Amino acid sequence: MSETTTVPRATAGRGHREGWPHFVLDPAPTAELSDGIAALWADVTNAGGAVGFVPTVTPEDVRPALRQHLVGMAEGTTRLLIGANDRGRPMATAFLQRNTHRLMRHWLSLATVMVHPDWQGRGAGRELMSAAASAARAVDPEVMGIRLTCRGGMGLERFYTSCGYQEVGRVPGAIRVGENDYRDDVTLWLPLG
Repeated sequence: MSETTTVPRATAGRGHREGWPHFVLDPAPTAELSDGIAALWADVTNAGGAVGFVPTVTPEDVRPALRQHLVGMAEGTTRLLIGANDRGRPMATAFLQRNTHRLMRHWLSLATVMVHPDWQGRGAGRELMSAAASAARAVDPEVMGIRLTCRGGMGLERFYTSCGYQEVGRVPGAIRVGENDYRDDVTLWLPLG
């Protein structure tokens, strides 16, 4: 893992707004950061966010999934992009996952993309996606694209499309979120020029 890097902000020209997330690639992995991400993940899920769980969850419920990301970070296959407020509280995350397959090392995946409910609808999501594209280039200048998947039926495809992604695949009914409630698994792609 490289040392901590501040990622350029999409709104750099507007200056910093108090309490607004600032984005950092590869923050030091501390117990406090892990607790903050687990709390963020639970808050996003419980507000209806599609981040691998359905409401109602606690931070302890999401810890096994978070642990998988932390293992990837320790192995060097996963990088963390965090958006934190002025007090250091995680307000947004995205995990950049490198491909280990020798024929697919020219692109990476973006996983567990989330913005705290208090910051949704205010532009933080767009800034996170812009910071993720910058972070992908920082991870490896040879990376040619970013792939992400999302749960269909929530309008996420429109958001990601507005951030420059294009839908490239869809598996109908692949995600079961409840009894008789199946959602499409949507794959999107962002080419990096």
